[in-house]
Amino acid sequence: MKKLVKVILVMGLSVPILTACWNQKELTDLAFVMALGIDKGEDDLYHVSFQLVNPGNVSAGQGGGGQGLPIAVYKSTGRTMTEAARNATKEVSRRLYYAHTNVVVVSEELAKDRTQFLNLLDSFARDPEFRTTTEILVARDASAEEIVTTLTILDKLPVSKITKEIKSTEAMKGENFSISIDDLIDGIVGSGKEPVLNGYQLIGMKEEANKAENLQKTTTDAFLTADGLAVIKDGALIDWIESKKSRGVLWVLDKAKSTDITLKWKGKKNALSIVPIRSKTKVSTIFKQGKPVINIKIENEGWLSEANTAIDLMDPKTIGKIEKLTEKAIKKEVQISVKEAKRLKCDIFGFGDVVHKANPDLWKKLERDWNNYFSDLEVNVKVDSYLRREGVRTNPFWSDINK
Repeated sequence: MKKLVKVILVMGLSVPILTACWNQKELTDLAFVMALGIDKGEDDLYHVSFQLVNPGNVSAGQGGGGQGLPIAVYKSTGRTMTEAARNATKEVSRRLYYAHTNVVVVSEELAKDRTQFLNLLDSFARDPEFRTTTEILVARDASAEEIVTTLTILDKLPVSKITKEIKSTEAMKGENFSISIDDLIDGIVGSGKEPVLNGYQLIGMKEEANKAENLQKTTTDAFLTADGLAVIKDGALIDWIESKKSRGVLWVLDKAKSTDITLKWKGKKNALSIVPIRSKTKVSTIFKQGKPVINIKIENEGWLSEANTAIDLMDPKTIGKIEKLTEKAIKKEVQISVKEAKRLKCDIFGFGDVVHKANPDLWKKLERDWNNYFSDLEVNVKVDSYLRREGVRTNPFWSDINK
């Protein structure tokens, strides 16, 4: 009896180490989907473009990759995303694998169709293999297919160019910022704040964008670029905030890491350039006669990156004047963005969230009609800006030339 117990115990303990990976997949059996382009077709069909990586043609070594193209794009259609993905297996010899998908591009037409757009988001949120931290953007004045089939020079994988460019423009320009599928869904289902998405354009000769010859040139005939913010209201695209007006959105959302502020000095245009190095935005509310009033407070520190005029930077009064001009410029950008959002009757700043936290009882009364209320909301902007340094020199050589 003891022998039997020992045998059973040994067998039982051996089971965990004898089991294999029940769902293992060989790399050679997988097709890594790096980006998805989704357009709206006739009869409400999804037209899906799958950007797949060609591993043999993408190498991190100094010897470079193979002679072929770094990506392959397969197209499929379906009444649902599931059907489109399954239909793609008729063309692709490997199993489509979405764990490394970095970008989803949707066309303007599809983003404007609320039902199709929300159905699309449901498929992403429901799939356990798909990461909802994936970047999502809208193809502007182009099809999603055109965006994901464009070849790029500096980055072998076009999807890398897009993700890096968004991070770069967020850090250096302050007109776009990273937005994931999670961010979009949270904005749609929540109240008090509507989401925005980055717009992406294909500039130049579109018919040349996906040709291999582009990779052999120092300049391309067509290139991808971030352009504007798509405003999403009630689960669908309603309009755009242009790039020049979108910077104020990032100021309010506290996403403006850095940018360039060009100032006029004594009648000379483009005389001074200020680059923010640190900024902090605080949005609060007070109540006047039972009505919310939004106060935006921005604290900014920057440095003088250009002085294209004779100016005495050793004079504290001059520094004070530059700081005031910078404050005025930032305030104007914020006011322009707020005005645009009010025109669209769409609270993309989250002012509703601020009111909700400050006065939950009042929010219950305003919530259902908040976007209409938002269009007449009083918004005050205060900016404090400080010039911390002037670069590696003080007075510009213009001062010596004019002596």
